[in-house]
Amino acid sequence: MTAEDAPAESTATPLTEPAGGVPDVIDTPEALAQMAEEFARASGPIAADAERASGFRYGQATYLAQFKRAGTSIALVDTDALPDLSILNDAFGDAEWVFHAASQDLPGMYELGLTPASVFDTELAARLLGWPKVGLAAVVERELGLALAKEHSAQDWSTRPLPHDWLVYAALDVEVLLELRDAMHGHLEAAGKLEWAKQEFEAVRTAPAPPPRVDPWRRTSGSHAIRDQRGLAIVKALWEAREKEAQRRDMSPGRLLRDRAIVAAAQAQPASLDALTEVGEWRSRGTKRAAPRWYPVIEKAMALPESKLPSKRGPRGDGPPQPRMWKDKRPEANARLTCAKERIAALVDKHEIPAENLLQPDAMRRCCWEYRGGGEAEIRAFLAGRGARAWQIDLTAPELAQAFSDAEQLSDSPASP
Repeated sequence: MTAEDAPAESTATPLTEPAGGVPDVIDTPEALAQMAEEFARASGPIAADAERASGFRYGQATYLAQFKRAGTSIALVDTDALPDLSILNDAFGDAEWVFHAASQDLPGMYELGLTPASVFDTELAARLLGWPKVGLAAVVERELGLALAKEHSAQDWSTRPLPHDWLVYAALDVEVLLELRDAMHGHLEAAGKLEWAKQEFEAVRTAPAPPPRVDPWRRTSGSHAIRDQRGLAIVKALWEAREKEAQRRDMSPGRLLRDRAIVAAAQAQPASLDALTEVGEWRSRGTKRAAPRWYPVIEKAMALPESKLPSKRGPRGDGPPQPRMWKDKRPEANARLTCAKERIAALVDKHEIPAENLLQPDAMRRCCWEYRGGGEAEIRAFLAGRGARAWQIDLTAPELAQAFSDAEQLSDSPASP
């Protein structure tokens, strides 16, 4: 779950254990079949959550899945032992699934063979309502007056057996999620935002997997400080070697070799193994012990011919340049962006909703940059093509059309003396 610190002097009632106690972990096909029967006999929405081990294992696999439905006890499913949960699809039927931050948990659910018919996302609901804190603990405290523990959110959930206090934490993640869903449904309805929420929830449920990143090694933390191509070659070589080894060992890449060590090697460009172990980030016992394994990778990068070195600049995306460059490159687009920001900001204040939830910033920038006329109809078509939902288009397209008209009039008006 996404967690936020509770207020320092909270008056919330601590929620320390599920009302029905902590159930045994389901880790056999027979126990899973029994769970499916129990959930099939019940009715209503299904609270769902998932725990990963991303700081310890390679990738984002789910190691524990939690479910709750009115009329059943909480189910904790060991998805390491049971990687195929598709049997639950028939048991859950067309029930709504309730998540907090569904975009984090849905990919793992799909990998387990689960296909929710519809979702309700309490985190996204809190964003649409304009709440300042949207982590599960903060939302539960604000709405239900209960305090959730947060100390196990970053544990290694691939650990077996799972400690009892971890299971308590996992069970509490779904303990009050259905109650929270009902309360937030009411808030959305009262605010006139329920239809907005339904469209957002469906967009999250049906979102395609993101495409593979181009040159993912360029996201190495601190690599922006590397200015020369030889240093970038070292970053690339170490990142790729680390990734391959991490995948082979099913280990988080950062536990094999820290980004800081990669960047330090790229800056130092050591000519020998001894020189590498004199670099500050390579002096710690663990990193120094592993240096003989990594130095040949550095050596190969150092020996690359100039023609094989990566470029200083990453691959050019298909989007517009940075807005700071617009004034010189395309002043009319810069004027549209300036006017659009003012009108979008007014909508944000009026509807008490974060700007990024009102309209994806990239879609707005692209619209300002690529607009060639056509008024509101053309803007609507453009935003729809960028994945904007109907409610977002209805709110923002008229304002953008007016902003673009205002920008054109400003450009046509004589300069002030």
